[in-house]
Amino acid sequence: MPSFGVHISDYAERVVVTVVGELDFDTCPRITQVTDTVIIRDRTLCLDLAGVPFLDASGLGLLQLLNEHAGVQGGLLELSGLQSQPRRVLELAGMGARFRTAAVPAPDADTHPGSAAQPPSECHAAR
Repeated sequence: MPSFGVHISDYAERVVVTVVGELDFDTCPRITQVTDTVIIRDRTLCLDLAGVPFLDASGLGLLQLLNEHAGVQGGLLELSGLQSQPRRVLELAGMGARFRTAAVPAPDADTHPGSAAQPPSECHAAR
């Protein structure tokens, strides 16, 4: 089974939830366990997906729920670091325009091809 992880960073104006691994039927419940504890109250919930290479229909449903969760609390959901497959799934489902997104910046010159390190996402850069 591929590695999976969820990490929360809480800042004054935003909460960053960093996800590493596939966003699918098996992993979505683990993300909601974490995000259900987050209090947004007029802040941005930034979902850092730079480490997510795959998104399925369960992942789409999760994004919709997180968007509603943020909205109910007066906040905003922002997706950051979308890789090509998750971005394509959002587009094919007609949901690309529903979410505020930020691109992954180009890797530093010191990053070598095949490196496991992901470039920082806009969620972290926008603090």
